[in-house]
Amino acid sequence: MPNIKSAKKRVLVNDKKTEQNKNIRSEVKTAMKKVDLLIKEGKLEDAKVALSAAFASIDAACSKNIYHKNNASNKKAKLAKKVSAAFATATIEEAPAVVEETPVVVEEAPVAEPVKKPRKPRAKKVEAPAE
Repeated sequence: MPNIKSAKKRVLVNDKKTEQNKNIRSEVKTAMKKVDLLIKEGKLEDAKVALSAAFASIDAACSKNIYHKNNASNKKAKLAKKVSAAFATATIEEAPAVVEETPVVVEEAPVAEPVKKPRKPRAKKVEAPAE
């Protein structure tokens, strides 16, 4: 235990701040778990709303220097990837059966070959005289 008054105060302040940081980290984790749970339940629209709430809590923690900006960005990217993957799989499963249609023939326009630019002549290397 410190003996100096200012050191004693620092211990108290550090304990208080540590507790506040734990609470904020816990809120971020809870928001992330909520998004995961909604995805597993198949409530994608609710997951999208929860995703924006999770982004807000992650950004708040980042602005308070609880998370490094790259760590916060990584967390947001992972969450967004999960939600977009869930939407992609849901749209594939819900897509109606494709009815075969007659193929449409599109005439291709003639492709012009690109014009080559003339090269500038390169400067010749001058060797240093041997001594």
